[in-house]
Amino acid sequence: MRTRITLACTECKQRNYNTTKDKKAHPERMETRKYCKFCRKHTLHKETK
Repeated sequence: MRTRITLACTECKQRNYNTTKDKKAHPERMETRKYCKFCRKHTLHKETK
């Protein structure tokens, strides 16, 4: 079952992206480098609650 998650920028703390993930295959929190339109650069984004 895929669940919806929100990704937040680690620098400015803005919640920029919504996506889905499979919790059975990946139970840990997701981290990825994505573009933040508020910082105007690529930053690390982490999964939030």
